Amino acid sequence: MQGLSKSVFLALCTTQFILGMLVNVFIGLVNGSSWFKRKRISLSDFIITGLALSRIGLLWIILIDAVIMVFFPQLHEEGVGMQLIDIFWTFTNHLSIWLTTCLGVLYCLKIASFSHPTFLRLKWRVSRVVVCMLLGGLLLTFANAMSLIHEFQIYSVLRGINGTGNVTEHFRKTETKYEVIHVLGTLWSLPPLVLSLASYFLLILSLGRHAQQMQQNGTSSSDSSTEAHKKAIRIIFSFLFLFLFYFLAYLITSSSYFLPGANTAKMFGELIIVSYPAGHSLVLILGNKKLKQTFVETLWCESTPQKPGPKGLFAP
Repeated sequence: MQGLSKSVFLALCTTQFILGMLVNVFIGLVNGSSWFKRKRISLSDFIITGLALSRIGLLWIILIDAVIMVFFPQLHEEGVGMQLIDIFWTFTNHLSIWLTTCLGVLYCLKIASFSHPTFLRLKWRVSRVVVCMLLGGLLLTFANAMSLIHEFQIYSVLRGINGTGNVTEHFRKTETKYEVIHVLGTLWSLPPLVLSLASYFLLILSLGRHAQQMQQNGTSSSDSSTEAHKKAIRIIFSFLFLFLFYFLAYLITSSSYFLPGANTAKMFGELIIVSYPAGHSLVLILGNKKLKQTFVETLWCESTPQKPGPKGLFAP
């Protein structure tokens, strides 16, 4: 790889890292100070704060990985240090995905309106459902990270056989086993992906139907409630687009071993991944009344009086 492309890759990663850190540290400080003052925190703020913290860890790991990839390419291919980075990267990444999923399910159960008995039972027990999801997601995250240890053992054996130049039937079987385990490892992200898509779809369907009903009842399209629903739909679409884009980049990065030009594919995937924590967290700020108000006040360095209006669908 040319030196110019390495420099551009590292510069873009560093820029996205700084933006992501600023946005997520801001979320952590605002929600953390509110938690400290009130001695309590809502479930949505708790999830958003945990999401911000997990993304701060993920951003640091991606930056370290990018620096090693550019300046120490040989070290990036082997060594216990890289295995530790992969484990922590997998843990923070999977935890971030599960927290995003729990937040989507929470918004869906709180905001969406359906008459199906199963949905109503879940809606009545929304806090219990989301807490169980958080605990289950945490356990699956640990299991996913620990499953890499067996994959690393197979990969070490594979490199040892390949280094001798003796490509035997044992080598081919070991390589096939590694490829199968590696591909199956990506399936850990399938449950949160399905749950996220389902919750976003139901939320968009419910909000769209409600907005249409308000218009049919003669409510003006410029009415504050109608505007709030339209804004919520735009935010959910942004969540969905960013999440799918991020998941695609995750698959590219995870499968870079099997792609031609593995380093180029991994760099491309990491550039998308490192931009997601800033982009998604910024959308979270714009959709949350408290965070948005504090963010605007911070930008303008002055307190602006809050205009009367609807509280907002995504306010805690």
